[in-house]
Amino acid sequence: MVSSPVPSDPQLVALERGGPDFITEPTVAANGRLVDFYREHGYLVVPDLFSAVELEELKAETLSICRGERGEVIGVEPSVPGESAEETLRRYLCIHFPHKISEVMHRYLAAPKLVEVLTEVIGPNVKCMQSMLFIKATGKPGQAWHQDEDFIPTRDRSLVGGWIAVDDATVENGCLWVIPGSHRPGLLWPLEQQDDARFDCTDEATGFPYHDEDAVPVEVRAGSVVFFGGYLLHRSFPNRARGGYRRVLVNHYMSAESLLPWRQTLKEGEHVAVADYRDIVMVAGEDPYAWKGREEIAVARVRPSGEGGCERWGSRESQ
Repeated sequence: MVSSPVPSDPQLVALERGGPDFITEPTVAANGRLVDFYREHGYLVVPDLFSAVELEELKAETLSICRGERGEVIGVEPSVPGESAEETLRRYLCIHFPHKISEVMHRYLAAPKLVEVLTEVIGPNVKCMQSMLFIKATGKPGQAWHQDEDFIPTRDRSLVGGWIAVDDATVENGCLWVIPGSHRPGLLWPLEQQDDARFDCTDEATGFPYHDEDAVPVEVRAGSVVFFGGYLLHRSFPNRARGGYRRVLVNHYMSAESLLPWRQTLKEGEHVAVADYRDIVMVAGEDPYAWKGREEIAVARVRPSGEGGCERWGSRESQ
């Protein structure tokens, strides 16, 4: 006997209501309400920031990275002679820090069309500390509810994700879901380990006063960019499409005025209040801490999908 889908699964419920219906709001860059909308809702969508040619460049570079042609990526397996592009891409859910080995990915950190929006929502001086290249083939999991500031702690709540849709992102293939306005309390909700097969190894935010019904799917066409703040609750579901990928390049930015006490920045005898991660890329304005210099800390690596075990990936302790 075949069991019926769990009716409380929002992704399945949305799919039962019909096919993709790409949202056209909140598209606010054109009407001057960009900052106001972002402040109120915690995210915004800007469509068509990248052209078909640029998207093809990102797709081709993704395949080259997954084949190991751009340098070492911890966790990438050697390509097998005769292996198809699909077989290569299916092995990986996400590559962290692709900009460390790829000139193309590095260039897209500071794409002028991105920077124009970032300087509006963050300020004139903007730095980037992370890139993530999601591939998410059919069957690959999503991520449980979380807030990015739980993993990348700024001093001024200025963290912004720039989520570049390389493919159409739909409910079916695992688009982003957000709870509009959930950033406004300024609280970081408790994180707990989870073993839900729908999600990868990221810990799940719990205890917040919102419900699944408060969430909205952010379906966007390829070339669109979703900007969202570090306190916004968001998640994604598995790619349940019959084929293909939900490729996304996500870069994280913040105000250059803020210190970044992230990862292994705390040196022996150093107080956490002055810890500052310096493996950054300035994308706009000036770095007020340029006198500190830069450090090479991050390396390109594969993000565990959970299919081979989590090993506490996604916890604050491992970031």
